[in-house]
Amino acid sequence: MIGDQFPWLTAIILLPLVASLAIPFFPDKNGKRLRWYVLGVGMVDFILMCYAFWQNYDANSASVQLVEKYTWIPQIGLNWAVSVDGLSVPLVLLAGLVTTLAIFAAWQVDRKPRLFYFLMLVLYSAQIGVFVAQDMLLLFIMWELELVPVYLLVSIWGGQKRRYAATKFLLYTAAASIFILVAGLAMALYGDNMTFDMVELGMKNYPLALELLLYAGLLIAFGVKLAVFPMHTWLPDAHGEASAPVSMILAGVLLKMGGYGLIRLNLELLSDAHVYFAPVLACLGVVNIIYGALNSFAQPNMKRRLAYSSVSHMGFVLLGIASFTDLGISGAMLQMISHGLIAAVLFFLAGVTYDRTHTLIMSDMGGIGRAMPKVFALFTAAAMASLALPGMSGFVGELAVFVGVTTSDIYSSTFCTVMVFLAAVGLILTPIYLLSMLRQVFYGSDVAPTCVISDAGSQNQDNQEAVCFGTNCVLPTEAKFNDAKPREVFIAACFLLLTIGIGVYPKLATEMYDVKTVAVNTQVRQSYIQISQTNPQIFAKDFLFPKIAESNIASVSRIDK
Repeated sequence: MIGDQFPWLTAIILLPLVASLAIPFFPDKNGKRLRWYVLGVGMVDFILMCYAFWQNYDANSASVQLVEKYTWIPQIGLNWAVSVDGLSVPLVLLAGLVTTLAIFAAWQVDRKPRLFYFLMLVLYSAQIGVFVAQDMLLLFIMWELELVPVYLLVSIWGGQKRRYAATKFLLYTAAASIFILVAGLAMALYGDNMTFDMVELGMKNYPLALELLLYAGLLIAFGVKLAVFPMHTWLPDAHGEASAPVSMILAGVLLKMGGYGLIRLNLELLSDAHVYFAPVLACLGVVNIIYGALNSFAQPNMKRRLAYSSVSHMGFVLLGIASFTDLGISGAMLQMISHGLIAAVLFFLAGVTYDRTHTLIMSDMGGIGRAMPKVFALFTAAAMASLALPGMSGFVGELAVFVGVTTSDIYSSTFCTVMVFLAAVGLILTPIYLLSMLRQVFYGSDVAPTCVISDAGSQNQDNQEAVCFGTNCVLPTEAKFNDAKPREVFIAACFLLLTIGIGVYPKLATEMYDVKTVAVNTQVRQSYIQISQTNPQIFAKDFLFPKIAESNIASVSRIDK
C-alpha cells in the first residue's frame, strides 16, 4: 500500500520549509499575492496530515506508527527518525490548524511581508518536527530551530518593548533547552550501545540517581516552555509585545511542547524518577493555577491578562500528569488541546480589538460592545470556554483532571483533598478575571479609546505607543470601530466550533490518545509499586501515599512474570 511506502511525516515536516525557500523569489512587492501562496502551503500541509492520519493511524495501538528512519550523520549517531503515536497525533493536528489560521490572521501585514511569511513557514516545520521526532538529537535540533523564528517575529513585529521581550524569550528557552541536549547525551552514552533512538533509550535500565538528575534537567527544560512557576516570567512579556498571529502560536502550540515533553520523556522514559517527582509536579501545578489567576486579575493590559491566564491553565496539565490515573493523564492531554484552541482564539480576538482601538489597556477601550457586536459575541464565547463553561472543551479537560486527582489511589486522601481544594480556588478566580475583562472592554463607559500616536501616517514600528502591524495605524479620533469582517469571523468560528464540538463529544479528541495515555500510566504505576516495595518510607508516607493495596502488588507480580 502507498501508506506503507510514502514518507508522510517527512513530507509534512519538509513541505513548509521547502516552500519557504521560494518566498525570496516570489514576484510580489506588497505581499498581497504572497499571503495567498503561504496560506495555500499551510492548508495543503494541514490537509496532508489529516489524510495521512485518517488513512494510516490506528488509534487502538499504543505503539509508534508511520515510522520513518534514515541515516543522517552517522559520525555522531544522528538519524532522521520520525513517527507518531497517541501523544503526538493530536498535537500535530493542533499545530497545523493553529499555524494555518495564524497565517490567515496575519492578512494585513505589510511590513517586510517576505520575511514575516518565511519565518511563519519555518516555524510551521519546526513545530511539527518536535512532535514527531523519535531521535533525541533530532528533537533538540527541532526545538532549537523553533526559537529563531519566534525571536525574530517578536523582535521585528512586536510592540513597544519587543526587543526586551524577544531577548528574554530567547535567553530563557535557549538556556533551558541545553538540559535537553545534556540529558539526551547522558542517556545515549549510558550502557553498552550509544543511541539517540527514544524507543531504545526507554529500554535502558538507568541507576536511580542518574534518572533523578535526568528528570530534574528535563523538568527545567520543559517547565520553562510550559511556563511553570517560577520559570514563567518570559511568557507575559512575550505575549504582551507579540503581534496577534504570533501570540496565537505561542499560546496555542509552543506551550504544549512543554507538556508533550514531560509526558513523552519524563513519564515514558524516566518513570521511576517520576514516582519521586510527581508530588512536586502536583504542588507546582496548584501554585501555577492560583498564582496565574491572581496575577491575571491584576493586569490592566488585555494580552498580559490572557498570558497569565495561560500560566494558570497550564497548572491543570501538571496536576493531571502527576495524578497516577488514566483519567488524570487523559485530562492533561485534553487540557492541552482545549487550551490550544481557546487561547489561540482569545489572542486572535485581542488583536482584532486592538486593530480597532489601538490600545491594549482595558480601561481605555470604553464600551465598544455596542459598536462591535460580532466581536463582542465571539469574545464572550471564547471567554466562556476559557472559564470552563459546561458544554465547552475547557470544562471537560479540567473536570477530567479534577476527577483523576480525586480518585487517585496512590496519594493519601488528605493530599488529594488539599490539592483539589487549592485548585478549585483558582477555578473560582478564573471567571472573575475573565468576566471583569469583558466588562471593562465591552461594557465600560462610552468614552472614546485613548491612545497617543505621534505620526498617524507613519508605518514605523519604533513608535513607543502603538504597534502598527498592518495598514490601520491612525489617530484614535480617526479610528473606525468596524465590526468583525468575514475573514475574522471565519477564523474565530473555526476555533469555537471545535471547542464546542469537543465539549459536547470529548471522544473527538480523546479517542486519538486514550490507548497511549493508559499505557503510559500503567508503566508509571508499575514503577511506583515496585519502588514502594523496596522503599516503603518513600516521602512523608502518612501525608502523600497510602498503604499499597495487595491487589496492586499481585498485579505487578503477574506483569513481571
